[in-house]
Amino acid sequence: MNRVEFLYLSQQEVIECGGLDMAKTIEDLEEVFKLHHKGDTVVPAKVALRWGDIHSEETRGRINAMPGHVGGNVDVSGIKWIASAPQNPIKYRMPRASALTILNDPYQGFPLCVMDGTVISAMRTGGVTGVAAKYLAIKDSRVVGLIGAGTQNRTQLMALKEVLPHLARVKVYDLRKERSEAFIESAREYVQVDMTVADTAEEAVTGSDVVVSATTAKAPIIKGEWVKEGMFIANVGGYETEFDALKKADKIVVDDWYQVKHRGTQTTAIMFNQGLLTDQDIYAELGAVVSGDRPGREKERELVFFNPVGMGIEDIIVASRIYRTARVKGMGTTLKLWDSPLWF
Repeated sequence: MNRVEFLYLSQQEVIECGGLDMAKTIEDLEEVFKLHHKGDTVVPAKVALRWGDIHSEETRGRINAMPGHVGGNVDVSGIKWIASAPQNPIKYRMPRASALTILNDPYQGFPLCVMDGTVISAMRTGGVTGVAAKYLAIKDSRVVGLIGAGTQNRTQLMALKEVLPHLARVKVYDLRKERSEAFIESAREYVQVDMTVADTAEEAVTGSDVVVSATTAKAPIIKGEWVKEGMFIANVGGYETEFDALKKADKIVVDDWYQVKHRGTQTTAIMFNQGLLTDQDIYAELGAVVSGDRPGREKERELVFFNPVGMGIEDIIVASRIYRTARVKGMGTTLKLWDSPLWF
């Protein structure tokens, strides 16, 4: 038989197949970072489709294509096609990001599954910070400062709660106070800790053990004089951290340094392009830390800066788990590509 079929999973079906399981997402990501460190992944450079220069992404938005292959026992290829429209929440009361994830058989090339990638993308982005915090934050971290009150920091908080057992207080800062208030109200459903609105970014940062910035800011938010010894800072968005803050770091860790430099939008990449940071200034990629080839946090007073840019392999490994679960559960809609190919 020459018929080719593939599975389609809606967002709700992705959720029902474990899309919101942060513990499993973190397990997936630890595995993919180990595989990436071993060289058992393929990660082509991210392609950004935008309508203008790099700064147009902050207003008009972009669509990113993020292909990859995950080896090991996963052994699947795929791509995430994700749009980001910063005006959506304000103008249309719709999510900023929307995505499709496609999985392919890496031998015949045929599609295995097309699924909503929006939930997966958000979960794996938070999960990457969770993996990093597990190895790089102070073990008994209690106070988290979140800059940005969007979907990204929702999953950042979910992941931090998973890996920081002593988490007791969260401060949330957003340019719009009502967004911070709504964020806290929603977050109370899944994180039972003391949460307060920070009136300024400085208030969110000062006194925090862990700081996460996930915004579409056009200029740095985290200032050098606010950061302290022992802090773990995750720069999840773009140019969110002042150079002076980064210069204080004892360790700079990235998910993939080549990809960070290629993207060129985050503080580390901007400093590199200006000759203010060298390849030798990067302590490690996260896979080396997760694999045990480089120590994570070694001293409580270390200031550790983490810069993830995101890779398609992170989405692919999570999507692979979702796909396998859907097959076991008999969920999803089978779609036909062809009964018999027109040409071969």
